[in-house]
Amino acid sequence: MGISVSDPALTPISAKVEAGERLSSDDALALFDTADLLGLGALAHFANRRLNGDRVFFSANQHINPTNVCILRKNCVFCSFARSPKEEGAYLRSLEEVYHEAEAARNSPTREFHIVGGLHPKLRLEYYLDMFRGLKERHPHVQIKALTAVEVANLARIEKMSTVDVLLAMRDSGVDTLPGGGAEVFGVGVRAALADRKLIADDWLRIHREAHDMDMFTNCTMLYGHVETMADRVGHLAMLRALQDESPGFLTYIPLAYHPDHNELGERLGRTGTATTGFDDLKNIAIGRLFLDNIPHVKTHWPMVTPFLSQIALEFGCDDVEGTVVYERIYHEAGAETPMMMAYDDLVRFIRAAGKDPVERDSLYKTLRTFPDDDPILAAPSAADDHPTQATPDLTRLVGTGRA
Repeated sequence: MGISVSDPALTPISAKVEAGERLSSDDALALFDTADLLGLGALAHFANRRLNGDRVFFSANQHINPTNVCILRKNCVFCSFARSPKEEGAYLRSLEEVYHEAEAARNSPTREFHIVGGLHPKLRLEYYLDMFRGLKERHPHVQIKALTAVEVANLARIEKMSTVDVLLAMRDSGVDTLPGGGAEVFGVGVRAALADRKLIADDWLRIHREAHDMDMFTNCTMLYGHVETMADRVGHLAMLRALQDESPGFLTYIPLAYHPDHNELGERLGRTGTATTGFDDLKNIAIGRLFLDNIPHVKTHWPMVTPFLSQIALEFGCDDVEGTVVYERIYHEAGAETPMMMAYDDLVRFIRAAGKDPVERDSLYKTLRTFPDDDPILAAPSAADDHPTQATPDLTRLVGTGRA
């Protein structure tokens, strides 16, 4: 019978998807060009169900950003999070402040610390290694996903070490996986427009290859919706797929929607509010699933594209909704108006409401908990219940004022 598509250009692609054949870059360009969003979604849904069935994964995670001070403050024109050392709002957490913030893990089902931040000019590798060891000692049940390839390269530069040695030191101090940030879009022209001093594509890919070769799993991303072309997007995805062929280690692909508020690029482009459309957000999820046939999972980042669109993405090839995300700062600095966290119970019901089977996972996608139909957590909350999904933690109370 075949998968139903209305755009004739998708018919040969549909045949490939049904047969489990790899899509070409020209196929991916045709997918970005199509207006048949429902046909595209049906193809991606088919491909995802073949891999993951109706399971939708999530993590009980907590985001920790030790500093927003960054040497690339004036260079990364798309970033709203970074600050110069003496700029208003600049901060650096002491280790004790980081540990205090992490104490939420004692009173919640937190299973992962997600740690990224700015490239502080004076922070040495030992600060991070002490942090990882201290977190592991205090919370041995919590896995650590930490430091983008850009941060790893910066620490290697400061310490005059190889990036391999930095990764080994991180692994030995308790880091389990690496996040996928800092990739942006690999095209040379795009990187020149966004951040010409940032880690180049070859080095980003090399550091992830090094991590994979030492049996550290990582994630990968693409920041879309700014100055890139569709060919730039496809080229980026092709490089991710090629690295996964060569050195398997990517667990998840996460398309990241650009937010234009409070950054130089948004001012240049004359944009405010949401830079991408829901149509494009769903396309990026679906095409990621179809083209990246060797990466097992595709994640929607609900704080960035809203929980509502993330539910729809579960029919467009997505099998991971991120997590509880306590406490998201980076995209809220760029104008995101979504909640800064989602309560564990709410997240489970959010997945089940989309007709999917929620699965709590760890950082390596090991199943930690499933939810049968009679699980009490699936019962609808009463109108009198509090709704922690909307809560925003008082960061000053939580970790103090910090220092630059």
